[in-house]
Amino acid sequence: MKAITVLYGMLMLAFMVPITMQAQQMIDKDVPYVPTKQEVVEAMLTLANVGPNDMLYDLGCGDGRIVVTAAKKFGAKAVGIDIDPERIQEARENAQKAAVENKVAFLQQDLFKADFSKASVVSLYLLPSVNIKLRPKLLQLKPGTRVVSHAFDMGDWKPDKQMLVGNSTIYLWTVPDVK
Repeated sequence: MKAITVLYGMLMLAFMVPITMQAQQMIDKDVPYVPTKQEVVEAMLTLANVGPNDMLYDLGCGDGRIVVTAAKKFGAKAVGIDIDPERIQEARENAQKAAVENKVAFLQQDLFKADFSKASVVSLYLLPSVNIKLRPKLLQLKPGTRVVSHAFDMGDWKPDKQMLVGNSTIYLWTVPDVK
């Protein structure tokens, strides 16, 4: 009977460890992964006037589609930041398929701790609470840096422009010169 109890305990532990690890990963993610439609990606990059002289940072990059499109179609250099290792791997594979891996990088990092100070454009598809929490860091970027967001605004920081693409709203802000 004791051997059965020990075996049962070992089996429970074997099943619970992966569940606990998955739960911890879910806790660490502030935003669920929802891919942006390609037409919205292209509209975001167009609204932000992304071009070959830009350094775009996509915060919460998911599968990397904004980063890849910025490099392939708009000629920009781009960096994607995501906390999920599976998304980072998928993004790297997508960059390789698109033959832009020499113009892009993907970093597995917490976007609140990441350095994106070299950005001329920042793209977001995050929840409103995350945008608000991120706003002070965005406002410290170089004046003139463009911030483009899919679906969610920045509270009382009013956008310079917004547009509707299908059922999606896109917002654009320009970091002001506070001098």
